[in-house]
Amino acid sequence: MQNNTYVHKSARFYGSSSVGKESVVLENVILGYPRHSILMEITKAGAEIEDYGQPGSVIGDNAFIRAGTTIFSNVKAGNNFRTGHNAMIRENTTIGDNVLIGTNVIIDGTVTIGSNVSIQGNVYIPTHVTIEDKVFIGPCAVLANDKYPIRGEYHPEGPVIRKGASIGANATLVPGIEIGEGAMVAAGALVTKDVPAWKLAIGCPAKIIALPEKLETLNDI
Repeated sequence: MQNNTYVHKSARFYGSSSVGKESVVLENVILGYPRHSILMEITKAGAEIEDYGQPGSVIGDNAFIRAGTTIFSNVKAGNNFRTGHNAMIRENTTIGDNVLIGTNVIIDGTVTIGSNVSIQGNVYIPTHVTIEDKVFIGPCAVLANDKYPIRGEYHPEGPVIRKGASIGANATLVPGIEIGEGAMVAAGALVTKDVPAWKLAIGCPAKIIALPEKLETLNDI
C-alpha cells in the first residue's frame, strides 16, 4: 500500500488491486474480486483466489471504502472515492474523481461514471449505463437496461444521464432513455422517454414540464 493508507486486517485484495495514498479501507472490504469467467478458471484449476494472477481494481488517492464493500476486477476509480457500507461495483466500471457510491448501491458492471457524482443508498444501476459529471442520484432510484426481460434477445441499453442532472428518490428510468444536461427527475417518477436538457420530469408516467428558473444551475457536488 501507499504511504499513510490504512487497510483493516479483514480486507482482501485480489489480483493486481491497489489503493492510493491517504486512503482508508475498512472491515471485510474486497478489492479485485474475479469476474465469473475468471472464477471458473480458478475453480477448474483447483487454485486459490489469492494466488491467481488477474487484473484487480485500481483506486486513487484519499479513498474511504466502508465495511462490506465489494469491488470487482477491472474497476478503476479516481481520487477522493467514497463508499457507504456494503456497496457492490462489478467489473469493467470506470469512475472519475470525487464520487460517492452510497450504502447498498449495486452497480452491475460495464458502467461509466464521471467526476463529482453522488449516488445515494440502495440505488440499482445495471450494465451499459453512462453517468456524466455532477450527477446526483437519490436513494432507491432504479435504472433498467432491458426493455423486454427474458422475452427476447438480450440487447442491454441502459439510460444516459448527462452532466448536472438530478434523479429523485425512488425514481425509475426505463432502458435507452437520455436525461439531458441539468434536467431533474422528481421523486417517484417513472421516466419512459427522453428528458430534454433543463426540464423537469414528474409523475407516473412522467410528464415533461418547465424547470423552475431557480433550479437552472448545475449541481454543486
